Amino acid sequence: MCGITGGWWSAPPLHLERRMAASLHTLRLRGPNDSGCRYLGVAGGRLALGHTRLSVIDLSDLARQPMSSPDGRYWIIFNGEIYNYRELRRELVALGRTFRSQSDTEVLLAAWIQWHKECLTRLEGMFAFVIYDSTKKTLCAARDGFGIKPLYYSQRNGRLLFSSEPPALLALRSGEQPRANWQRCYDYLVHGDYDNSAQTFIDDIQALRPGHWFEHHLERPAAIVQQIWWQPDTRQHSQLSFDDAVDAVRDQFLRSVRLHLRSDVPLGATLSGGIDSSAIVCAIRHLEPDLPLHTFSYVAANDRRSEEHWIDRVNEHVGAISHKVVAGPDDLARDLEPLIALQGEPFMSTSVYAQYRVYGLAREHGITVTLEGQGADELLGGYVGFPGQRMLSMLEQGRILELQRFAYQWSRWPGRSYGRAWQFLAAAALPDSLFHIARHYTGRAPAPPWLQADMLREAGVDMRYMREARKPEARGRRVVESLAHSLHQRFLPGYLREGDRNSMQFSVESRLPFLTLPMAKLMLSLPEEYLISAGGETKHVFRAAMRGIIPDDVLDRRDKIGFETPEFDWLSAMSDTVRGWLAHGEEIPFINYPEMMRQFDVIMSGRRPCNTQLWRWINFIKWHEQAGVQ
Repeated sequence: MCGITGGWWSAPPLHLERRMAASLHTLRLRGPNDSGCRYLGVAGGRLALGHTRLSVIDLSDLARQPMSSPDGRYWIIFNGEIYNYRELRRELVALGRTFRSQSDTEVLLAAWIQWHKECLTRLEGMFAFVIYDSTKKTLCAARDGFGIKPLYYSQRNGRLLFSSEPPALLALRSGEQPRANWQRCYDYLVHGDYDNSAQTFIDDIQALRPGHWFEHHLERPAAIVQQIWWQPDTRQHSQLSFDDAVDAVRDQFLRSVRLHLRSDVPLGATLSGGIDSSAIVCAIRHLEPDLPLHTFSYVAANDRRSEEHWIDRVNEHVGAISHKVVAGPDDLARDLEPLIALQGEPFMSTSVYAQYRVYGLAREHGITVTLEGQGADELLGGYVGFPGQRMLSMLEQGRILELQRFAYQWSRWPGRSYGRAWQFLAAAALPDSLFHIARHYTGRAPAPPWLQADMLREAGVDMRYMREARKPEARGRRVVESLAHSLHQRFLPGYLREGDRNSMQFSVESRLPFLTLPMAKLMLSLPEEYLISAGGETKHVFRAAMRGIIPDDVLDRRDKIGFETPEFDWLSAMSDTVRGWLAHGEEIPFINYPEMMRQFDVIMSGRRPCNTQLWRWINFIKWHEQAGVQ
């Protein structure tokens, strides 16, 4: 786990080494154990490759980066972990490759030399890397299939810059004031969209998308075109019976957890009390009966959202050493500015703060690697069970009676209703024209009064909500279609960015055993009724697969509330502080500041329910102030 940075300049700037040093400094917490740079004259210009290292696999100097191939032709900088590196190494040795280290970095480089981009589908891990080929004079960059590890780039004026984080990239552009991307700002503020495209909140800084790569020829530079190397397949390939699917899911999940336990440093697990994190903790104990197991949890003290009972239940079951952190409004007020600074871009809710504190707790107890359950909802069929999509699948298949029975059975779970099931179906089935009318009349207009809408339109901002497009080939597979969309577009990309920045702030490597290509291919190939049962049970086949590993009462619980904080309670307890935070909004040209503050007072008085809109105002305005964007 590391940080990478660098670039190619056709006309190298003055003090390039100083810029690289500043860029590496911003990444120091991503890699506190070592750092290195390599400068190469290429195509009449200069190439710089920089790396900061968090040592996890092969702690020796033989694993240092930038790393070259034995003949010096290739150079790599790599952020991430390849969990199946031992298996790949054996395969490469059989093909005649030799190795100097025990690192996964060297295996990755050898795999690239052997198979080029075709190696990407063989990798089980999280990665973002850049490889320079001195013979072809090319830079190749790739990001893992889910985008667990980040990579940003900027290309203009005869230069290509890249880095693990935007601040590190901006350090390479010393003296240039960043400009806000108004489209991204609008999408976040109004629709809650972020991290779902190549665009970032900073103009001309792009994110390499999950499952994408590019090749850039330095002798004939052209605009970078991102190419897909993997995307979710929504077709039903599996013919497994339900019982056989249960066995396959159990085997695949346990195999993934076993691979994710490979480490030369201490590891632990985060635990929220839900099925996903409980599955990981219980699987670790199932695989390693004698391993000292530390868990790290956030607890919402004196709040109905507290999951502490279930956290204690799982810890007792596996004999784990439990560590808990409690946070309140005073803690949030203290840590808000550094939290927003380390995230670098706006995020969805204060649940990110709870996660931030959990990683800090892990670091306090000497843990360098954590395993956690991110991505399970998007693969297993979680959240509230995608009822609209499931009912639409049945409707498209002409299964009307089953659809009605499903709506009734789904509604019997806590927090659901029969009428709500049909509302979900209407939202999923409505054509675009009616969908946007419905959004307007439910208070989600594209131009709320607290925005200067005319100014945004004149700037070319597209003010439409980009709903998930339904594909004809996914008829009868609408749940899986939505899962695939969640993996690469809405939800997961933002959660992964938040987790990456939070964990790296404390030099902790966060590993996600659910997010592997074999796991995704298996889950997305199954019949939808294996994912969401006829009785409305979410993660149906996975719950069955975990019988005997997770306690039954944890598997059968129906009161899971999700990983969240008492956000409104926190914000209302410090309303005067929040009002001060929002004051900078008066300086942002496209915000109607008086109207925003009028609506803020309405929310604080309780006359209007609080939703994520209040947090988005706070987060965006504080980010805008910190970033110093034009």
